[in-house]
Amino acid sequence: MPVMEEALKTSHRAIRSFVLRQGRITAAQTRAVAEYLPARQIDAHAEWRDPWNNQRPLMLEIGFGNGEHLAAIAAQRATWGCIGIEVHTPGVGSLLLQLVEAGTDNVRIVHDDAVTWLKTLPDALLRCIIIQFPDPWPKKRQQKRRLIQPDFAAVLCRLLQPGGELQLATDWADYAGQMLAVLNATPGLQNADPDNGYVFRPDNRILTRFERRGQRLGHAVYDLCYRRIP
Repeated sequence: MPVMEEALKTSHRAIRSFVLRQGRITAAQTRAVAEYLPARQIDAHAEWRDPWNNQRPLMLEIGFGNGEHLAAIAAQRATWGCIGIEVHTPGVGSLLLQLVEAGTDNVRIVHDDAVTWLKTLPDALLRCIIIQFPDPWPKKRQQKRRLIQPDFAAVLCRLLQPGGELQLATDWADYAGQMLAVLNATPGLQNADPDNGYVFRPDNRILTRFERRGQRLGHAVYDLCYRRIP
């Protein structure tokens, strides 16, 4: 069985880190998905082909939410190829509207399950991977659904180029501790903090509406950063 088909088959049996909700989608978001997504979409069920013909460093944001951060970093890094993964259609529509308004054309979107797709990609593909505020699944019985687990951390490490960077953020202290433990124990990843702890917010990470709301509620934010070592 081809590698991609095997990865897809395996992933369908895995525990998902997300639940598809019937979130409200605006008319503008619906139109944006219909009009603009086809030209900017990466088919998660096709063999990988670099949209920029291997001419640009690639970064990936997993679970980009409403797209606020991805739109900003794509504008900052105009010479990069920026890829975003999101399962929720309103978020995809929101990102597309921002990209069209700004005239940004270096973003491609995977509207599918991240874990399933990432397992099909070749090694050392990405210069940077960003995961911000993944679903914390706070109840003890739910925590097996958390995205950052040892197997997934190994996939992320495999996809990074030597010297490539993995950035994460969460406002759940318990999940931050789990991330720290899992990633510190992942072979091939080196914590950017010399004491193997948390780091200051990276320069590229803007304060999104989600984070500003959390700050008003008194939530602390934990940033983590790792580099791929040979």
